Amino acid sequence: MNDPGLDHPIAESAEKVQEERQEEGENEKEDEQAFLDPSRWWFASTAFPLLAGTFGPMASAFNICALIEHWRVSIPPGFGANESHGDDVKDPKWLLAVNGLSLGFALIANFALLLNMARRLAFSIAQPITIISWYLASILLIGDLTAIIHIVKVPGERRALTQAFYYAIFACVIYFIIASLMVFTVYGAWRGHYSKEFKLSMSQRTLMLQTISFMIYMAGGAGVYAKIEGWMFLDALYFTNYTLLTIGIGDYAPSTHLGRGLLFPYAIGGIVILGLVVGSIRSLVLERGKKKLGSRMVEKKRENHLKKMLKNRKMHKLTPIESKQQADEVGMSERDRRQEEFNLMRQIQDEASTRQKWQALLVSGSAWFFLWFIGALIFYFAEHEQGWSYFGSLYFAYTTLLTIGYGDYKPFSNSGKAFFVFWSLLAVPTLTILVSNMGDTVVKGIRDLTLYLGEITVLPGEDGFRSRVKQIMAQGTRGKLFGDETDISDPPPGLLGGEKEIDAEQAPSHPGGAQGRGTDFLAGKVQDEELKEAGEAKAKGDKLGETIHEYHYLLVKEFRNVMKHLNESPPRKYTYDEWEWFLKLLGEDESKSASHRRAPIEIENNLSKEPDTQQATNDGDDQVRQWSWIGNRSPLMGETEEAEWVLERLSMTLEKELKKQNEAKREDGKKGPGSADVASNVMKPQSSSGSSTVGEGRKGSTNADAEGKNK
Repeated sequence: MNDPGLDHPIAESAEKVQEERQEEGENEKEDEQAFLDPSRWWFASTAFPLLAGTFGPMASAFNICALIEHWRVSIPPGFGANESHGDDVKDPKWLLAVNGLSLGFALIANFALLLNMARRLAFSIAQPITIISWYLASILLIGDLTAIIHIVKVPGERRALTQAFYYAIFACVIYFIIASLMVFTVYGAWRGHYSKEFKLSMSQRTLMLQTISFMIYMAGGAGVYAKIEGWMFLDALYFTNYTLLTIGIGDYAPSTHLGRGLLFPYAIGGIVILGLVVGSIRSLVLERGKKKLGSRMVEKKRENHLKKMLKNRKMHKLTPIESKQQADEVGMSERDRRQEEFNLMRQIQDEASTRQKWQALLVSGSAWFFLWFIGALIFYFAEHEQGWSYFGSLYFAYTTLLTIGYGDYKPFSNSGKAFFVFWSLLAVPTLTILVSNMGDTVVKGIRDLTLYLGEITVLPGEDGFRSRVKQIMAQGTRGKLFGDETDISDPPPGLLGGEKEIDAEQAPSHPGGAQGRGTDFLAGKVQDEELKEAGEAKAKGDKLGETIHEYHYLLVKEFRNVMKHLNESPPRKYTYDEWEWFLKLLGEDESKSASHRRAPIEIENNLSKEPDTQQATNDGDDQVRQWSWIGNRSPLMGETEEAEWVLERLSMTLEKELKKQNEAKREDGKKGPGSADVASNVMKPQSSSGSSTVGEGRKGSTNADAEGKNK
């Protein structure tokens, strides 16, 4: 299998891979124990900086809106005159100066945060600059807002505040909130709950850039339409806002041919950017956030379940069975006990997943109702001079949140228009999250109910009505009723499924040839070469060499099979038999208690220590740390998908075995003919008990007597 002249490059590549893995291990130390941290620390380390990086530029855009127009208008006398058509009153120069200084501090804060996220500026330098600058920007705007309120009223004149004044309020509030969030982030890093360096993924940075692009696109379009249609800039911003959000209230519409023609590309471009923002929000909040919070919920559920078992004196069920006498006393084997432990962990996962879905729906639904009712209340006070009732405000807010936009209700006041822009921008991500959470719960339930009704009425399934009812009852009772009758699963792989002995002449075909490309094609070539060398060793009578290459063949074969499971949706969950086979390939035996332990109830999370996650194989030695299916070292814990976990461990095991084989051949070449025994001992893959090879196990019995003979 080793071509001449490739040993040295392969050795160098292996050393580079080893160094890269050590660096990745340091970077992923925090992620491997993320499920041990309280949920608030995930928000502090990831969600809060992301919110600050997204809403910071939005607040700066509102601050610019506050600078572009005057803050006061004089309403002329006469019937029908209102604040929307008043005459501008020039602001004092000191007000403009303070407003500009506030914007300057805000821009400094934004750049410092972005440089810190890009790792161009140290955390200890960037965060004080960011937090202090945003607080100063907020304080300066508060001073401006307070001063202008005192001078807005002039005896004998009707004066009102413009949209720019209300945009200054929104900018001031956002500056203060995101600065406070970053204080919480710095506090968590100072206490050592996570690293002081942001580890935002590409998708998280993309969301920030997309949000900034959308704000620039909306404001740029407002400037163009203000010039073309002769509108005030903030009125044009109000128009571009409800146009790009596809609400279409209709109180502002282009009247020129140029404005109408420009709307074709402008609306399409804005909708595309908005779609990207919505997609990024869904990806981050619903996928990444759900993984983090879901892992933490599984850990809490696991702890509560173990505490309950301890209280009911049932912890003996989780104690490894180390002898035949102990197995006779408890009435089950170690493998049966491990399977019960595995099933218990699956039950905990299902309960935690169900609770997490409904809890997420409750939170997102509450946020949506809050925006609806509180938004309607603010519109009611803003438009009370227009004769709006609270019910009418509810009606307007509801049709706006669902992007219906009939146009029979529309805000006329400056405060109503400004609040509409800010409120609608918050409504988009809220509605996106709510709809997605409903898809996992309510919509899924309605869909399943529709399928059930269809199968028992006009669209009967292949299994018949009675079989379908049994399946529904088994799912509803978690297998307590008709669980055995409805259990339909594929036969276990490998040894457990009675796989036949591998023959070198029966090599399975792989998608090679003219179309074979990438990892699957390379794995197929390795697989065929290992099978060929196994056949050559068999022809020479070298039983150990035959076993070694057959073991490598199995590793590569399962590697290819698991690769097909990576992109499955929902993610692949393996059965106990499948896990038993994978662990056998990794050198562990579920029927042996050498690598098993009773699960600890509470786990100390200290990032300065070695991560206490399950490692099927260690780079330093052949020892396997003890673990439990229901413990924190279980491969079912954490955020890593099962197929990804298995694939990584298979590749690590294959890499280590090939490294052993390469070192053995080098040693054999140095010492000459008499060193075959030494090479054989190096090449021999050990199980967790150190008694037999996995290759030998697949050809014969897996009990202790057979393993003793093989040894």
